[in-house]
Amino acid sequence: MNHSSFIIHHSVLILLCAALATALPHASAQQYPTKPVRVIVPSAAAGGADIVARAVTQKLSEAWGQQFVVDNRPGVIGAETASRAAPDGYTIMFTTSALAVRDSVYTRLPYNTARDFHPVTQVVAQSNVLVTHPSLPVKSVKELVAYAKSKPGELNYGSGGNGTSNHLAAELFCMLAGIKVVHVPYKGVPQAITDLMAGRLHFLTGSPVSTLPQVKEGKLRLLAVTTPKRSPSMPNVPAIAESVPGYEFTGWMGMFVPAKTPRAVIVRIHREVARIVQLPDVKQRFAVDAAEAVGSTPEEFTAFLKTETARWTRVVKEAGIRLD
Repeated sequence: MNHSSFIIHHSVLILLCAALATALPHASAQQYPTKPVRVIVPSAAAGGADIVARAVTQKLSEAWGQQFVVDNRPGVIGAETASRAAPDGYTIMFTTSALAVRDSVYTRLPYNTARDFHPVTQVVAQSNVLVTHPSLPVKSVKELVAYAKSKPGELNYGSGGNGTSNHLAAELFCMLAGIKVVHVPYKGVPQAITDLMAGRLHFLTGSPVSTLPQVKEGKLRLLAVTTPKRSPSMPNVPAIAESVPGYEFTGWMGMFVPAKTPRAVIVRIHREVARIVQLPDVKQRFAVDAAEAVGSTPEEFTAFLKTETARWTRVVKEAGIRLD
């Protein structure tokens, strides 16, 4: 082989290797997943996020023939665990607006959302609800505000923990309504709901999926929804903003993967989830929980997350909340 032929063959070999290097990740993404996928939910089992996550992961398992296993790890530990997972698509975090809230409340976290995660898709947007214990002598938001003002510091509300979304949703309500109420944090919303039904709490804000069954059984009283307008799924239930102008809390749930996860895998997950959330039976299931399917692109979800974090940072600053 002469020198010219060697150079030509060497050049072809380089081009072939480059082509294979480009094609292999794509081929791998097309085959994904080839083994079970862990879906970390930083919320308690049986809570709103857990139930929605299981509805979506069941469809993913059916579509791709691999198990998507939900792993409940409430709070910061769940997000920290997800942030340290291998960026290969086999660990997904299914979380709520608590992620943006936590970034606003805590100055020190064992992870950095912008650095350690890549947004995949916003799965749903959801109205939360304001519920009270039936023994509380109030049947509307206006009456609750008046009652709380007559007993400053005597009423309490529960949440799924310090810095959770329902903590700030209730805190924003108290701030705009001008009432002084004691916050009682729990390790998860289900525990707070249990104490509310037992009469140890006076009210809380929570997802419809975790509260409406108790409302139907008469164990809790539904006063309002947290979205700025009434929910299409509950048109007869007033919005808090009708009595407390300017109030708004729209919850969301979405999927994230560790940073540096291959782009092709992220796109594949997004496309399948976006398809799943538009299925008639899935949309019907979401509607029961006052949730609306979204299925946004990774880019749209990234922009949305930045806006959410900025909004809650302003609320936290105005309310003077700091947890560390």
